[in-house]
Amino acid sequence: MTVFLLHGAFGAKAYWRDQTAALVANGYRVVAWDAPGYGMSPLPDPFDVDVAAAALARLIDAVGGSRNVLLGHSMGGMIAQAAFDLRRDRVHGLVLSATSAAFGKTEGEWQQKFVSDRVAPLDAGKSIAEFGPGMLRRMMAPGASGPGVERVIEVVSNMRPETFRAAIHAISRFDGRHILPRMQVPVLCIAGEHDLSAAPPAVMEKLAGKLPRGEFVCMTDVGHFAWAERPEVFNRHLLDFLQRRVRA
Repeated sequence: MTVFLLHGAFGAKAYWRDQTAALVANGYRVVAWDAPGYGMSPLPDPFDVDVAAAALARLIDAVGGSRNVLLGHSMGGMIAQAAFDLRRDRVHGLVLSATSAAFGKTEGEWQQKFVSDRVAPLDAGKSIAEFGPGMLRRMMAPGASGPGVERVIEVVSNMRPETFRAAIHAISRFDGRHILPRMQVPVLCIAGEHDLSAAPPAVMEKLAGKLPRGEFVCMTDVGHFAWAERPEVFNRHLLDFLQRRVRA
């Protein structure tokens, strides 16, 4: 079985180190990507979730196995949903971490504030390395620490500003609610207890309830980056789900 690891708007494939090690140790094949505009790839113009999902669908065609699972965090979870809809015959399960099926209307007050709050430091002339660590720690549980946390901060601090901006706008425009009834595969939705602004547990529980074969887990003592804040616990949920619900 091949597991595709899809990072969020703030990220890159490098921060999946703990999950890659755990999956490989348990016999899974792993494909961790840098989404278009991340890593060494150029930023598409325009960039949105559908553009990234189309690229992921092509990647599944090129390197996917006979059974494939998409593990998507935050924006990566949105990309996973959209890519599933493009390759329903090739995706056999999903793990959605701290994400949602829709961000609402782009002209909505909450959505506009979400975008403006996150790009305001760039508009003020600050670099991501300057404001990123504080922003990320506010998205985590109080006192979050460890190698995974430091890795997220390092990876995000090295992002290109144009990618950061484009990703924020992309997630604010996403609406995949029409896909949910078609998602007739096992789906694990993992939320963080302290993730109260980006992907609140109540929102993710509601998402799981709309999926024909969805299940919901809320991890305690973590915020938006559960897999980095408490990797051992996250990996246990991940491996249990794959073995119990997906593995042939």
